[in-house]
Amino acid sequence: MKYILFLFIFFLTLNCSINKVSNTHGARLIDKKFDKIIINQTNKNDIREIIGPPSSVSKFDDIWFYIERKKTNQSLFKLGKKKIATNNILIIEFNNMGLVNNKNILDLNNMNEIQIAEKITNKKFSQNNAVYNILSTLREKINAPTRRKK
Repeated sequence: MKYILFLFIFFLTLNCSINKVSNTHGARLIDKKFDKIIINQTNKNDIREIIGPPSSVSKFDDIWFYIERKKTNQSLFKLGKKKIATNNILIIEFNNMGLVNNKNILDLNNMNEIQIAEKITNKKFSQNNAVYNILSTLREKINAPTRRKK
């Protein structure tokens, strides 16, 4: 009986760790690399050397986004629930010559300042028009024999 209890305590302490386990996604240490970027002097190749390839690139404007997210375990009593330790987004805008025009970093404290547009777009078509009615009755007639087979 003592050996079973000793084995149980041994395996329980084997799975515990003093250091917090953290998972990092995206580019690392964006806030420290932010100071190396100089407006109207740093170009796209320099940015790739400093930080690496961007996490996302804007299709409309010449804007690069770098995302860093780090989650850590809270404690043993939280049973593996993770807490967001760092959540940084670096936004770099380029001019038409490929030089940095503007740079901005958003961290965990000012993430809530972004406003989300709540406009609802309306569809331009209606399901009550004549073409829709004709096609829906055609679809019903085509699907009718499959209903009879059941």
